[in-house]
Amino acid sequence: METISWNDFEKVRMHVGTVLTAKVFPQARNPAYQLEVDFGPEIGVKRSSAQITKLYKPESLIGRQVIAVINFPVKQIANFFSECLVLGVVGEEKEIVLLQPDRPVKNGHRIA
Repeated sequence: METISWNDFEKVRMHVGTVLTAKVFPQARNPAYQLEVDFGPEIGVKRSSAQITKLYKPESLIGRQVIAVINFPVKQIANFFSECLVLGVVGEEKEIVLLQPDRPVKNGHRIA
């Protein structure tokens, strides 16, 4: 495993946001949802394509707080532009378990 410096880690901007919308993304190569996540007034709303369909239904995601990297370059997936990477744990069967705070926090707070 390659190590990184503390300065490298500080460049990764992970923030908490709340899922506003979630819908099936049929054009994606792998099963995915299109999400809109509110990161508060300073960051705003960002869109993400998330391959979390094995454990989550779109309606169960609305209002859920998630943790995402917000400073990756925009990535085009089919006709959709993903602006952030929602983080999760990859299980043995390739299912994704979302990372989230264990209690509510303000949207936009940074992960340290």
